[in-house]
Amino acid sequence: MRISQLIQKCKKQDIKAQEQLYRLFAHKLFPVCLKYSASYQQAEDNLQDAFLMIFDKIPQYKNKGSFEGWMKRITINVALQKYRKQTVFEIIKEDHLKEPEIEIDEDAVSVDFLLEIIQQLPDRYRQVFNLYVLDGFSHKEIAEVMNISTGTSKSNLARARVILKDKIEDSLNKSTARSM
Repeated sequence: MRISQLIQKCKKQDIKAQEQLYRLFAHKLFPVCLKYSASYQQAEDNLQDAFLMIFDKIPQYKNKGSFEGWMKRITINVALQKYRKQTVFEIIKEDHLKEPEIEIDEDAVSVDFLLEIIQQLPDRYRQVFNLYVLDGFSHKEIAEVMNISTGTSKSNLARARVILKDKIEDSLNKSTARSM
């Protein structure tokens, strides 16, 4: 069955079509949930909630743009809304840090290591970093989604980059010391 047919059946609340849609896209949306969740369990919960929202809002999908992109946007919003309800954001001074220049020997740092240290960032920094760097949101969009100012978004991104730069440099220094 084509995606367009599946979408039409989901709009009619066909449970088998909803199940098929879930099976087709859960493996693509779960990594999105992981990026915006504090734990694996929370990511699983966010995925379930995202699909409930997708099934509820699917009549609003007008076949314009990527359906997968539409679902991804809902998934990100669900994860961030749940986070906002659970956490009171700390107020962070909006000083504008200069973005660090990072030069990385791509052979020296694995993708797994990068994903691991991104996951270790404080929640707010991780979310802003993921939205901006990995998902291509603008600071204005991040500010709207996270209910913060654009200055705070920029500041959080700069701080996240500083933390990541320090962790990468620390790791590279340790591996250099071991090889001596």
